[in-house]
Amino acid sequence: MANTYNVTEFIFLGLSPNWEVQRVCFVIFLLLYVAIVLGNSLIVLTVMTSRSLGSPMYFFLSYLSFVEIGYSSTIAPKLISDLLAERKTISWWGCMTQLFFMHFFGGIEMFVLTLMAYDRYVAICKPLNYTTIMNQQVCMVLVVMAWVGGFVHSFSQILLIFQLPFCGPNVIDHYFCDVLPVIQLACSDTFLIGLLIVANGGTLSVISFVVLLVSYVVILLHLRTRSSEGRRKALSTCGSHITVVVLFFAPCVFIYLRPSTTLPVDKMVAVFYTVITPLLNPVIYSLRNAEVKKAMKRLWIRTMKLDEK
Repeated sequence: MANTYNVTEFIFLGLSPNWEVQRVCFVIFLLLYVAIVLGNSLIVLTVMTSRSLGSPMYFFLSYLSFVEIGYSSTIAPKLISDLLAERKTISWWGCMTQLFFMHFFGGIEMFVLTLMAYDRYVAICKPLNYTTIMNQQVCMVLVVMAWVGGFVHSFSQILLIFQLPFCGPNVIDHYFCDVLPVIQLACSDTFLIGLLIVANGGTLSVISFVVLLVSYVVILLHLRTRSSEGRRKALSTCGSHITVVVLFFAPCVFIYLRPSTTLPVDKMVAVFYTVITPLLNPVIYSLRNAEVKKAMKRLWIRTMKLDEK
C-alpha cells in the first residue's frame, strides 16, 4: 500500500470566501453541532434507561443515534474551526483519517437503516415469530456485521486513494476530505480508480436503498389485510424510518452514483447529509413516536427529582 507523494497537507476553500458569511456560518454550524450531539445523546440515554423501549426497533435506533454522533463529529468540528481560520489546512494523514471515519460511520448508518427496515418487516409480517427471530443475540450479531461492513467499505476507499501519487496541487474545493475531490488532485490517470470508487460507494448506496424499498413494498402489501387501526399504527412507525432513509440516501446517491466529477452544488448537498440529516433524525423519531416521547418525559421527571434531592 505504498504511495509516492510530495503533498503533506491539503488546503480547503471552504463554504464561502466571504468573511462575514463565514462568521455567520460559524455560529449556525456550532449551534447545529451542539444540537446534533445533545439530541442523539438524549435518544441513546432514553433507550438505555427505559424499560418500555426494550424492543429491537429502539435498540437499532439507539445505535443509529450513536453513529450519527460519530458521523457528524468526523466533519463538523473541523468545519466549525475552519470558519474562523484564515488558512484552512489539513495534513495528509488528517485528511485520510477524516475520509476513513466519514465512510466508516456512513457505511454503518446504511447498514443500520437496512436492519431497521428488516426489523419492521419481521414485526409486521411475522408478528408471532418476532421475538424468536429478532432476539437479543441476533440483534447483536447484526449490529456487529454492520460495523464490519462499514469498516470494509471505508478501508477499500482508503486503499484506492493510497494507490495514487499526489505531487501537487493541494487545494480542495470543499470543506472536508472526500474521495471525489481528493482523487482529482492526483497527478495520474484516475479514471479506473474513479470507477472503482463509484462502484464501491454508489453501488452500496443503491443496493441498500433497493433492499429498503423492497422491504417496505412487502410491508405495504401485507398491510392490506390489516384493520384500518392496525394499518395506521404500522404506517406511523414505518413513516419515521422512511423519512430518515430518504433524507440520508437521496444526497448520497446524488454524490456517489455518478462519474468521478464534482459540481458546485456538491457542497450544499454535503451540508445536508453531514449536518442537517444527523440533526433531523432525533427530531423525526422523537416527534413521530409516542413511546419515545413518553420515555423522554419519564427520564426528564426522574432527572428533576434527582436534582431536587
